[in-house]
Amino acid sequence: YSLVHDPKHMAFVLARYKFVAKMLDGKQHVFEVGSGDGFGLPIVAQHVGQLYCIDWDERLLEGNRRRLSHLKNVNYLLMDLNKQKPDVQADAIFTVDVLEHIEPENETAFVENMVRCLTPDGVMITGTPNVAAAAYQSERSKVQHINLKSMKELRALMQRYFENVFMFGMNDEVVHTGYAPMSHYIWAVAAGLKQRG
Repeated sequence: YSLVHDPKHMAFVLARYKFVAKMLDGKQHVFEVGSGDGFGLPIVAQHVGQLYCIDWDERLLEGNRRRLSHLKNVNYLLMDLNKQKPDVQADAIFTVDVLEHIEPENETAFVENMVRCLTPDGVMITGTPNVAAAAYQSERSKVQHINLKSMKELRALMQRYFENVFMFGMNDEVVHTGYAPMSHYIWAVAAGLKQRG
């Protein structure tokens, strides 16, 4: 779809995966939650030991298995993290363009099922469009983006579970620490799981 309708958007999305790859370089067991059509997978796979791609759509996973069979360190898991958690532990988890598609009432279960998979020193990276940029989104995005966040809201969500949360903005291919409302895209890089009672 991006290639046909908005090829520039592909460059932006690939830049998001490059950011994740650089942040997680050297991690051994990494989950991508909501891997979709997987066109950013090869970038992350170059930098990590094992990459587990989790999605609830078997067609997408099967397509990725077929098209990306040359990636020997990638595994595919069919799972709905709104309802269950993987029984594999990860030292890092990331989502790119996923949170905005999660029903708000499912958000807590979804995030908690990811957090439960992390080792105590694990890292979680969450990337999502900024609610401040909603006025500029496509008609397709207006329909699909049902859970947009501001940088403040994304930080607060991650601070429920992590001691350390680092926020970044992104415009096109540029990641920065500039004025949050002018960021089209936002990132939370979280580490240091809080002790749960």
